[in-house]
Order: sequence, then C-alpha cells, then structure tokens
Amino acid sequence: MANIKHNKIKNVGVLFELLTRQITSDTVNGVDNSPAIAIVKEFFNKNTYLLKEYNLYKALQQQKYKKEASADRFVDLVIKEHAKLPNIKLKREKYNLIKEIKQAYNLEDFFKSHISNYKLNASIYNILESRHNSKVQNPTVSMKSRFFITEHILENKNTATEAGTNVIKEYSRQDKDLRLLSYKILLEKFNSKYGKLTVKQRTLLREYINNISNSSTLKKYVVSEITTINKALSILTDKVKDDVVKIKLQEVKQQLDLIKESKRIKDTHLVSLLRSYNLITELKNVVK
Repeated sequence: MANIKHNKIKNVGVLFELLTRQITSDTVNGVDNSPAIAIVKEFFNKNTYLLKEYNLYKALQQQKYKKEASADRFVDLVIKEHAKLPNIKLKREKYNLIKEIKQAYNLEDFFKSHISNYKLNASIYNILESRHNSKVQNPTVSMKSRFFITEHILENKNTATEAGTNVIKEYSRQDKDLRLLSYKILLEKFNSKYGKLTVKQRTLLREYINNISNSSTLKKYVVSEITTINKALSILTDKVKDDVVKIKLQEVKQQLDLIKESKRIKDTHLVSLLRSYNLITELKNVVK
C-alpha cells in the first residue's frame, strides 16, 4: 500500500500563509513593492483555481459543528467539491506559483518559517490529494488525517478564536487590495494609539518576524532587551518623586521579568515590550 507524502511546496494552505507572512516581513523590513503582494494578487484572485482550492482548505480550517455526523458530512462535501477542480490546470497554476516564489525569494529561507496550523494543513492535503493517486492507499494514514480534521471541526471556539475567524473572513472578501492579516494590523493599531514606531520598536518587530521559527534566537534577543529596559527603568525610577509611580514602575519590571521565564515568546509579550519602550520615552520627557 502507498502512502501520500505531504509536500508543503504543493500545499496551498501552507503557501498562502507563508506568502502573507512574507508580506509582513517585507513591510517591517522596509521593502517597497513586496514581490509577495504581486504573487498573491496574480495567483489567488477570483479567476484562479488556486483560490478555489485555498477556499476549500479555509473551509475545513474555519467551519465548526457540534455534532460529529455533521462534521463528517462536511468533510465529504469538501472532498467532493475538490474533485470538481481540474487537476491539470491546478497543477500548472501551482507550478507557476512556485516558480514565481523561487525567482523572488530564496526557497529554502521562504519555507523556514513556523506554520502554526501545519498539521491541519498537512491532513487536509492528504485527504484531498488521495483522489489523484491511482495506487491503493494506506487506509490508516487517510483515517488519521480525516480524524484530525474532524476533531478540529468539533473543537469549541473561544471568543478570541471567533474574532480571529471574522477578521480572516473579512480579509478574504478584499480581492482588490491585499491586507496584512497579523502584524500589519498590529502596527496600524499601535501607531494610531502611540504614534510612529521608534527605532527600538521597529527592530523588535523585525527580530520577531525574522526569527519566529527560531524560538531560541528570538528568546535570547527578547531577554537581552528586557534587561536593557529594566536597567533604564531603574535609573528613571530613582528620579521619580511620586511613590505611587515608583511602585507601578517596579510592577512593570516584575512583569517583564516573567517574560524571561516563558518557554515561548508570544504576541502579548511583544506588545508589552513595545509599550515599555514608549514608557521609557515618556519618563525621559517628564524626568529630566
């Protein structure tokens, strides 16, 4: 019996996520006219079969049911819809997509980024690609992939997940202008509330994005920055006369020290450091 080997280079779910991540990285690094934007507009517009396939991936990633029978029927429906896509044309578009990515970026570096839902994308790839393989498939592998997808559909979503899904749905409707899903939104919100990013803040974001798949390097950088921030806060605290403010600043330092103990750097940690940079700037303006 043959096993379908997951190939992330051919996985449209992985490719789309990496492209949006690349757009974010290019934006933070000051790359004008990011090649990834042009690639997404060309290969994921309403006239492409790649977008149709990606929408099926997205459906399995986002749809939720309370009953297992409903989830199972939904998986069958997606597989049936995928079977309607012309395989030859889909393969040609995917080949041209990889070709464009290879011309614009180093392919090895492009695929290094961590994919948060990699296992789900791989499972979807396995069940959708099985229809193209004429060899007798190993039912165990197919069953594991299907079971994982069904369990994902049956998961209870919290409010934060629902909100994130709504953002993605809204984003998917924007065919003309590509919008950044994550840090683009973060940057815009932060800029509107606190003003333009400082050099330190921009460097932090760049390190976060460029090393998101290298947790040890990212952790080392963050710990180093926290040490620097706390030293600055200690110096400025000595110049503060208000005892209440001193206590608050001490609490900030303690919260930053907790980040050092975390195994993985999270988005919330990133926001805390961004705010800390602003806090130092404000203190310097007040305490002279």
